[in-house]
Amino acid sequence: MARLLHLSDLHFGAHDPRLVEAVEQRIHEEKPDLVVISGDFTQRARTEQFREACQFLDRLREAGHDVLGVPGNHDVPLYDVLRRFLSPLTRYKRFIDDELCPMHELRGATVLGINTARSLTFKDGNISHEQMRFIRDTFERTDAKAMRILVTHHPLFALPVGDGPELGKAIGRQELALDAIADCGVDLLLAGHNHRASAHNARDLATRAGSSLVIQAGTATSVRLRDEEQSFNEIDIDGENVTLTVQSWAGDKFASGDAQRFVREGDHWRIAGAELKVEQTAH
Repeated sequence: MARLLHLSDLHFGAHDPRLVEAVEQRIHEEKPDLVVISGDFTQRARTEQFREACQFLDRLREAGHDVLGVPGNHDVPLYDVLRRFLSPLTRYKRFIDDELCPMHELRGATVLGINTARSLTFKDGNISHEQMRFIRDTFERTDAKAMRILVTHHPLFALPVGDGPELGKAIGRQELALDAIADCGVDLLLAGHNHRASAHNARDLATRAGSSLVIQAGTATSVRLRDEEQSFNEIDIDGENVTLTVQSWAGDKFASGDAQRFVREGDHWRIAGAELKVEQTAH
């Protein structure tokens, strides 16, 4: 069995140090095979913010934890226009990882990250044709029996961003991206950006989607909230089964919510004992 801890939207520069300390403590307790961070390491892509994020990652790695991360839109400078367009991810590469599309193979799972952050958009994401080919080529070279997991900052789908009816935008070139992930049999899609934790069947969200289970992470350490407390995901993979446990901030520590076991039946996922609906949140 492989265990992932899926964090997102750390937003160093708009973070709570208590939460950072509590996240680290929880990671040490859970001993995951991989820590996945789906973007927005910083609030405004400033050097001091990247340095804080780097120190956080260094502490995790020094404690023996493997980490895979991808950039988010907040990791691209907003107000430094020259840097935004000429070298948007230079600081990310310096402090976080010089690989923008990292890959990590675990026993029973292959995890691939894709950079969806772009200079030309304020907050929206995109996947290029080259990246779609890269997704196909990378998974074709890996164990076909392993769970295939794709990590992006931006969700591939239009998902709720608050308690109201507002939906975030789907990723750019969504239909082509969905074709690519369906062609290579991606099993799990992990993302953040909306600061809300949830789980969905891909085909409940878009007709052209494949049979992926879509898992969104809330913000782990940011004080910028959207109708729910800070949280991150614990994901256990056992063959074809996935168990999701959301770790939510309880005021003094992160506490485990009810574990949800997802079972794949053909091209659809369901919660053991219940049908998984598009409205189903991961609490």
